[in-house]
Amino acid sequence: MSTSIPAPEPGFSRSEMMIVAAARELAGQRVCFVGVGLPNIAVNLAQRTVAPDLELVYEAGVFGARPARLPLSIGDPTIVTGATAVTSMFELFAFYLQGGLIDVGFLGAAQIDRFGNINTTIIGDDYAHPKTRLPGSGGACEIAINAREVFVIMRQSKRSFVERIDFRTSPGNLGGAENAARIRREQGWLGRGPSVVVTDLGIYHFDERGEMRLDSLHPGATLDQVRETIGWEPRIGPDLRTTPAPTADELRLIRVELDPDGMYTR
Repeated sequence: MSTSIPAPEPGFSRSEMMIVAAARELAGQRVCFVGVGLPNIAVNLAQRTVAPDLELVYEAGVFGARPARLPLSIGDPTIVTGATAVTSMFELFAFYLQGGLIDVGFLGAAQIDRFGNINTTIIGDDYAHPKTRLPGSGGACEIAINAREVFVIMRQSKRSFVERIDFRTSPGNLGGAENAARIRREQGWLGRGPSVVVTDLGIYHFDERGEMRLDSLHPGATLDQVRETIGWEPRIGPDLRTTPAPTADELRLIRVELDPDGMYTR
């Protein structure tokens, strides 16, 4: 007896739009190092839609994962499903990431600045006694400097999009593109730095100065909302477009297969 899956209800949340937009940015990519949280659902959606050959890499030591369900963390046993290789964390970082085999590092953040520098360590100026102590880098710093490019997904607010981050956990374009390129060469970093930031309001790329530039506004979002939720005057792309809305199939995958309990989309 077959069971039909109901079509998704009309409409979509800002979180669903963000996840779908982030997944679409992975079209044409081959190897992606996955962070926990929102990057996790975005890359798994991409693998089911625009990037079926995408190889997922988790820092627990798994290369080429094809999870049977959405992993709850990097330590979830489901991430080894169909994997090409299961290694130690040392081997994964030393031979795959530092070996230059990662096309995209997909990260989340607590704070980000206009140059794509990321904070996942503390909130507050005093490292020893912060207002909030966050999980820290994990592998994020190594991913940020060695993946060929970095994608970031995070909800937009003035608390998270700040003029000055409280701690630089993972370098982006540092103080600007020219300075960042010089430092990356001097330090021997393999990556080019951040290229895409996807939020619940829009999609940002980086201009020639290495600053975030709004290139796409999600349906229902406004420029006033963007300016109200960012700690600097944002650069607006000359050909600002509207992000295409999620399709029925994308919504079905999120709501039925990937996140039926709404952990990421509430």
